[in-house]
Amino acid sequence: MSDGGVRIYSSVHLGPDGRGARDERVAVEEPMEVRVNGAPFAVIMRTPGADRDLAAGFLLAEDVVRSADEVGLIEYCVDADDEGRDNVLNVTVTGEAVSRLDDRLANRRQVMMTASCGLCGRRTIESLRARVASVEGPWTVPASVISSMPATLRAAQAVFEATGGLHAAGLFDLDGQLLRMAEDVGRHNAVDKISGRMLLEGRLPLSRTMLQVSGRTSFELVQKALLAGIPLIAAVSAPSSLAIDLAREVGMTLCGFVRGGTFNVYANQERVR
Repeated sequence: MSDGGVRIYSSVHLGPDGRGARDERVAVEEPMEVRVNGAPFAVIMRTPGADRDLAAGFLLAEDVVRSADEVGLIEYCVDADDEGRDNVLNVTVTGEAVSRLDDRLANRRQVMMTASCGLCGRRTIESLRARVASVEGPWTVPASVISSMPATLRAAQAVFEATGGLHAAGLFDLDGQLLRMAEDVGRHNAVDKISGRMLLEGRLPLSRTMLQVSGRTSFELVQKALLAGIPLIAAVSAPSSLAIDLAREVGMTLCGFVRGGTFNVYANQERVR
């Protein structure tokens, strides 16, 4: 049985009172093939839902598209069989995105990549800075606002509440109000769903917003925030060394271990007062 991002599985529960059968709600994970202008581009393991946003955000992170003007139709492929039809999505890109697509497809013939990891393995910090040198955001925010974001995001996680098995990302304004959130089995996907929606609405760069993510902060998540123009990223767990390096390079504020009213600032602490 399935309900959106949740599927019911039978299980055997063991405890002090013995064992017994019970149904469990489990987060759905399915592959989605992304085709661009009809050419196979990537297979992303994701939780179904907001697929068009995910595809747009993924292509932003891959530097295929840079604005809503370069995105045409995003539609499920009619040539897929009925069972897999909702898992094959074709994106039509236009303008300069067509030449960037050709370049990315050529690179993919030579480099095997993990779906939804963005530019990792193909771009160094230096080449990424050649694309986006820094983030804008000459503002400050109270530490108390950052401390409040994990609880606000957690309260909005309906599928996590049902399954306990999903990551989340939330886009906040400078007052700590949740603007948009997404859940997915992959942290990268949750961020792509948010940045993709903002891209399609023509709202990039997101220079007056903050990003809160569950789990740790990797280089790829900082990279995705950079390409969306988000000046501050916070996480409930630790950042990686390369995430810190990139954040410091591009002027992004990076907060980690945001929990229990405390947190660390690893890069560009001047935005936090």
